[in-house]
Amino acid sequence: MKKPYSTPDLKREEKLNAFDRLLTVMNELRENCPWDKKQTLESLRHLTIEETYELSDAIVEGNLAEVKKELGDLMLHNVFYARIAQEQNAFDVADVLNSICDKLIERHPHIYSDVIAEDEATVKANWEKIKLKSGNKSVLEGVPKSLPALVKAIRIQDKARGVGFDWEKKEQVWEKVEEEMQEFKQEFNAVEKGAINKEKAMAEFGDLLFSLVNYARFIDIDPEEALERTNKKFIKRFQYLESESAKDGKQMGEMTLAEMDEYWNRAKEL
Repeated sequence: MKKPYSTPDLKREEKLNAFDRLLTVMNELRENCPWDKKQTLESLRHLTIEETYELSDAIVEGNLAEVKKELGDLMLHNVFYARIAQEQNAFDVADVLNSICDKLIERHPHIYSDVIAEDEATVKANWEKIKLKSGNKSVLEGVPKSLPALVKAIRIQDKARGVGFDWEKKEQVWEKVEEEMQEFKQEFNAVEKGAINKEKAMAEFGDLLFSLVNYARFIDIDPEEALERTNKKFIKRFQYLESESAKDGKQMGEMTLAEMDEYWNRAKEL
């Protein structure tokens, strides 16, 4: 096995010094700041989730300055968790970093061993197989239970695909979308006629969404990003409707739908 080639990092020392500075600042805050001294793994958890969503927002908006800022916040949280664990004699930041390095080397045998993987699909398949050999009972074990449902659907499908459980062609997936659409339509019509079975209608709607996520994956569209872009587009247009109608002396809640549509259509042209 030949040693992997790595492009020389001309700023390596600067990066190491910056990380050392962060560890120093973290230690000083933990020992001297009343707020930082009080924090626990549990108290930081919801803050970390919030910071992760803020990073996601910055990425979707293409704001690299904000991406840098939010990455810094998350980096702080990482060393904060490690510092707290160190105080409990559980592990420290060196253990964390060595652990992820060991994991990456183990799961990239095409780089660090003699396994051959010429494409992304093979890399993902090897990754999932190695995880199963490492003690995971299911390919889906690594999908966090608390993920938002849309993101969870993406991860579930991606992991199943990694071990070969997937459609062969996108046309097959679209047929499934149309099938699920018809099944949901049948339940929807039943609800409209008063023969309501809300649980079944909800199940069919869930199947339809799941199949749409599947199709999006096949044509290389991130469903979460696509929906978030639509959310932002709707917010922008709706806020235009609010502001422009207010300039004309009109109030939301008192306009007709036709009046609101006029502003909405103008917003679409911007």
